[in-house]
Amino acid sequence: MSDQIEQKEVFKAPEFQVHHWVDAQGKKTDALKLSDFNGKFKIVYCFQNWCPGCHSKGLPDLKKMVEGLKDNNHIVFMAIQTVFEGHNENTYNKMIETQKQYDLKIPFGHDAGDDDNSRSNIMTNYQTGGTPWFLFIDKHDNVVFSDFHLNSDAAIAFLKTLS
Repeated sequence: MSDQIEQKEVFKAPEFQVHHWVDAQGKKTDALKLSDFNGKFKIVYCFQNWCPGCHSKGLPDLKKMVEGLKDNNHIVFMAIQTVFEGHNENTYNKMIETQKQYDLKIPFGHDAGDDDNSRSNIMTNYQTGGTPWFLFIDKHDNVVFSDFHLNSDAAIAFLKTLS
């Protein structure tokens, strides 16, 4: 993997445990699981609606990758609002607004923890450090990248090599 997107430690991806999802068209759907994407490379973008860096860097990078890899059927994208603070501002409805604002035709999840008012399950299970955050999960369900910093051009170049 490119040194610009290399992960220091690979680990097995835990199940998402995100209870609230909308599909690529913004319609409520069943909870997504890793097994829904067997054999695919999964890119998970974690954000909060009120996060300035998510809007200035993370979401534009996500959109660039989604558009740059739209014809690659070996890769699946999803975005998850990982709420760890500001539960009254980072709501399910704000997650839907974010999907529409960026015209991202990918599944979006809202993860405010098991009781919808605690720490995000993704943040706890994947040990993410906040938002914006990218997770790359390979086709064998190993987390091969987990970080704030992402060079989207290097990521696209690397992801184009996957089959």
